Amino acid sequence: MACLGLYCGKTLLFKNGSTELYGECGVCPRGQRTNAQKYCQPCTESPELYDWLYLGFMAMLPLVLHWFFIEWYSGKKSSSALLQHATALFECGAAAAITLLVSEPVGVLYIRSCRVLMLSDWYTMLYNPSPDYVTTVHCTHEAVYPLYTIVFIYYAFCLVLMMLLRPLLVKKIACGLGKSDRFKSIYAALYFFPILTVLQAVGGGLLYYAFPYIILVLSLVTLAVYMSASEIENCYDLLVRKKRLIVLFSHWLLHAYGIISISRVDKLEQDLPLLALVPTPALFYLFTAKFTEPSRILSEGANGH
Repeated sequence: MACLGLYCGKTLLFKNGSTELYGECGVCPRGQRTNAQKYCQPCTESPELYDWLYLGFMAMLPLVLHWFFIEWYSGKKSSSALLQHATALFECGAAAAITLLVSEPVGVLYIRSCRVLMLSDWYTMLYNPSPDYVTTVHCTHEAVYPLYTIVFIYYAFCLVLMMLLRPLLVKKIACGLGKSDRFKSIYAALYFFPILTVLQAVGGGLLYYAFPYIILVLSLVTLAVYMSASEIENCYDLLVRKKRLIVLFSHWLLHAYGIISISRVDKLEQDLPLLALVPTPALFYLFTAKFTEPSRILSEGANGH
């Protein structure tokens, strides 16, 4: 009987030389997906560069949010912010390493995956067939193994490591903060981790195709907002504080990450020159900031120009 449905397949039950015995048409086991002949085959391919970039984007989200809320609640005079930033980086880095080690193949910093072919691969639960229009054959499985579930595993390890390390650290070093403020960055994480989990569960496939553009747009907007809020109008204003340079270089890294993700570096000699565009938004802002100074616009308007 032929398999109906986009993601239903027959599982290999027995193999002896050229003799193969397959089961009934149904859901493929974890770590397998259907091929063109509707047989379940193991995921043995290596992730593409774009797949790693997607996983890197999903791994960066909690780290960036950690850093944002640490900076937001630590206060300008707090000396604990830098150590908390480093701790958040260690938590996310350790969680990423542990996630790779516990994934197949276990014990190595390497994963096997199934190739993503189309958007529907992320939403197999929407493609369960009903051959007789009464009975539904449930063929929901992870066709993009392990790109969907590995993100949840990573978030779980991030949360566990944060709860083990951060409270003790904050209690000892955040002496400049009030008792009600010192744990607010941890409380914020308890809110944004469920949000990130739901975002991956519902929009994982959309994020997979849209994340390069999300990185570029958000990095451009946040850089412009930061430079405007910090009243940076020329290169001297940018160089007067090391923190501003760190923020600028961080945004440049995000710009480069987004450009590489969009181009996928399919043709290295053609795509690498695109990285020369990385400093362009900051330079454009510095060159045009003096023309959009509110006080200058108001004075010119008062003078009738």
